[in-house]
Amino acid sequence: MFCFQCQEAAKNTGCTIKGVCGKEPELANIMDVLMYQLRGIAVYNNMAREKGIDTANQDRFIFEGLFMTITNANFDYQRFIEKIRQGFEVRLELENKLENEGVNINKDELPEAAKWYAYTPAEYERKTQQVGVLQMSENEDIRSLRELIIYGVKGMAAYAEHAFNLGEIEQGIFDFISKALAATLDDSLSADELTSLVLETGSYGVKVMALLDKANTTAYGNPEITKVNIGVRNNPAILISGHDLRDMEDLLEQTEGTGVDVYTHSEMLPANYYPAFKKYKHFVGNYGSSWWKQKEEFETFNGPILFTTNCIVPPTKKATYTDRIYTTGSSGLKGSKHIPNRTEGGRKDFSEIIEHAKQCQPPTEIETGEIVGGFAHNQVIQLADKVVDAVKSGAIRKFFVMAGCDGRMKDRDYYTQFAEALPKDTVILTAGCAKYRYNKLPLGDIGGIPRVLDAGQCNDSYSLAVIALKLKEVFELNDINELPIAYNIAWYEQKAVIVLLALLSLGVKNIHLGPTLPAFLSPNVANVLVENFGIAPIGSVDEDMKLFLN
Repeated sequence: MFCFQCQEAAKNTGCTIKGVCGKEPELANIMDVLMYQLRGIAVYNNMAREKGIDTANQDRFIFEGLFMTITNANFDYQRFIEKIRQGFEVRLELENKLENEGVNINKDELPEAAKWYAYTPAEYERKTQQVGVLQMSENEDIRSLRELIIYGVKGMAAYAEHAFNLGEIEQGIFDFISKALAATLDDSLSADELTSLVLETGSYGVKVMALLDKANTTAYGNPEITKVNIGVRNNPAILISGHDLRDMEDLLEQTEGTGVDVYTHSEMLPANYYPAFKKYKHFVGNYGSSWWKQKEEFETFNGPILFTTNCIVPPTKKATYTDRIYTTGSSGLKGSKHIPNRTEGGRKDFSEIIEHAKQCQPPTEIETGEIVGGFAHNQVIQLADKVVDAVKSGAIRKFFVMAGCDGRMKDRDYYTQFAEALPKDTVILTAGCAKYRYNKLPLGDIGGIPRVLDAGQCNDSYSLAVIALKLKEVFELNDINELPIAYNIAWYEQKAVIVLLALLSLGVKNIHLGPTLPAFLSPNVANVLVENFGIAPIGSVDEDMKLFLN
């Protein structure tokens, strides 16, 4: 195996023996085969689009397949075998449609990924030796750019799936995903052309996050400033993790009146901010903190855990909660119960996990109190006058965007220390699970404005961009980079990649990225980002504090 798609890639080079995330080599390799197949299907999608042929089935297969390969999303080898088998059916369906429309497909001119066919898992396994990351190109820079596009597209696919589940579809996003995937098979494209496609990926990242924002707020209302309980009650309960708010809705509806409480975990925390969910009296609050602490927190929760998306850490053999894990959507874990997708117009059936919860003890309390969130763009813009006055008066000297991902490595203590060291006239704008490094610190407020403004999940980084653009308008500035905003962002996986590319497409410069720069950036590609956008790695807390506050 070789995998370097996440921040924890071994030695910041790549995992070759076993993934730091927990992926075994067999799993990593079969993911490579699925990715190869998806790129081949994308070639046919592009042909079909030119002829006006419907590709809805193929579009959905592609974005679901991409989501399955995101870091920490799916550890079920057999699910990938079945997905690849389905992929050949999906591709053949489209080939037949093209032929029926009189399209003469010259397969000699197609890339190998669009022609490859196999019948058995053994054949899929043999293909793993030919389609890994290191086989993407002999040219390190071309390989790096192709991977950067693919990781951005993976992040796009995750957000597109969440929007799709809420009925929001923008065909242009699906068309771009196919265009980008197929381009990574095109040996005629130069490094400059691929660089342009990287930036185009970022612009579509903005579109997909705007689409998801529309989907979430249309369905559940605009997030509100909310005090979220972090204690427990004395009822059996279900812990829901991940990002999919449609799953949250289905679970709350089906648990109502059952005597089973519901708590959020990690990236599902922002569900507490939506008005539509506040009507459920059995929706208690948030339990625990960041995804990587789940091994301890799932033990003490006592009830079943539902993973709606990525952020799974495979349990150890000693774990007592393994049989309490349920997965759904693109997530998966070998040995855990998987809840099937909802039928069109219906809801997922969570009856089994609800009955399981009834047999469990209530959660063990691990902390008490409240944390405050709900500062998405609609809420902050309502406070715009107050914020602007605070900036003009000097009460707020600077904003720090500290969005992104958390991770388990010791060097991420940097973000806690940085937040603690910030002067009391600064405000942190955050989204994503990076906030768990500082959202429970007693940082206080500035004239009633909390010093940590949590916009929500990682996709809600879009809210932070909207806020910045609104402030640019209010202050009548020509450039977003003239605002008193600094960017000190943590990253971990591919959804963070599309957020970064989206910010670059909006013209944001001088972003500091850590704890390390991505291993998949070749030196030359990294230099392009440094020279054109001012991307820089983090340093020490003291060094960076002086730099940002200069």
